[in-house]
Amino acid sequence: MADEEDQQMEVVEEEVVDAGSGELNTIDALKQVLKKSLVFDGLRRGLHECVKALDRGTARLCILAKDCDNEEYTKLVQALCAESGVHLIMADAGTEIGEWCGLAKLDAEGNVRKAVRCSVAVVTDFGEETAALNVVLDYVKSQKE
Repeated sequence: MADEEDQQMEVVEEEVVDAGSGELNTIDALKQVLKKSLVFDGLRRGLHECVKALDRGTARLCILAKDCDNEEYTKLVQALCAESGVHLIMADAGTEIGEWCGLAKLDAEGNVRKAVRCSVAVVTDFGEETAALNVVLDYVKSQKE
């Protein structure tokens, strides 16, 4: 009797794992890549840090907000990305980038309570290679073509 219950529990656990490993969309994959790079100290946030990373040539991926209110910032970041051959991803809002980079306050349930706006973020170290990283790199390569 106990053996049958153990077998049923194993089947349920396998189904949950299969459901979690489904296809990632680009936004979720980008969130995971940014969180992973933050853990490995490979994420630069804000214009000053990002421009330094782009100028030094250590940047590997750049995320820029479409709603950046200063046109000179966007031109500078786009020019530096083009000069150094860094892939550029345009995000819809700066608050989204801030939330993805960990610049948000969360409530007890894990919902975003307050997100700080961040116009640009640069990844200098991806950390370890994951499926999310492969999804983001495939998206970037498809955008270039």
